[in-house]
Amino acid sequence: MSEKKRSTVILRDDMIFLGQSGNGFTIPLDAKKEAGGHDAGVSPIELMLMSLAGCTGMDVISILRKKKQDVTAFEVRVEGVRAEEHPRVYTEIWAHFVVTGHNVSQDAVDRAIELSRDKYCGASATLRHTATIHYSSEIIEATE
Repeated sequence: MSEKKRSTVILRDDMIFLGQSGNGFTIPLDAKKEAGGHDAGVSPIELMLMSLAGCTGMDVISILRKKKQDVTAFEVRVEGVRAEEHPRVYTEIWAHFVVTGHNVSQDAVDRAIELSRDKYCGASATLRHTATIHYSSEIIEATE
């Protein structure tokens, strides 16, 4: 049987919640001011984009390291568009990988992204039921 994951959110004030992972890490959550919040934390829907970025980012950097790519910096930038009507799911998402390093292979980056997209990333597998996810990358040659 798969490992069961657990998260809890605890109301602190107005629309501010403290989210807590099963291993004790916390993150503040809040709504926009027009929804009764204070913008004092990440919105739950933004957290979904961060989850995708983190999930696919961990996959890709792990694969690049296994392929012995000399990566000196790495980031994943994610943007999403939501439906106009409730439940306002994401309908389109763009994930852009910025890989900085020495002689990093575009083929290695493309393959790592493909493996994350098609096999490993649970966040993308979940989100692709409502959203088309577009993937792109750029490689920056490190100067140091």
